[in-house]
Amino acid sequence: MSTQHCLQIKRVYDPPEEKDGFRVLVDRLWPRGLKKEPAYIDVWMKEIAPSPTLRKWFNHTPEKWDQFSREYEQELKQAKAVKTLLLYIRSHKKTTLLYAARDNAHTHALILQHFIHQLLNPSP
Repeated sequence: MSTQHCLQIKRVYDPPEEKDGFRVLVDRLWPRGLKKEPAYIDVWMKEIAPSPTLRKWFNHTPEKWDQFSREYEQELKQAKAVKTLLLYIRSHKKTTLLYAARDNAHTHALILQHFIHQLLNPSP
């Protein structure tokens, strides 16, 4: 019997809400202008973010999105931090992955969310 886990993503600048559950910052760099105390972040997992080289290459350029997605997914397949993130998700009913990017359609958090969903709900 599988336990259902709610995994969502949200901009770290949006106000924290009770429905967020366990809040995980998944950016390598601390969000600009955000003070650590009122951020309500349960854990900062910088090691789950794209490598500095990949992040700098992508530079939030929508035209590079497809290649960035493939390369980041390859990094995730090798990342030890994925196991840690899965432990956090499995030990909380709700988990919110927090990111700072303004572009909601081209954030690594979307790729990470999809990757984790596939691990939690493997195809038969």
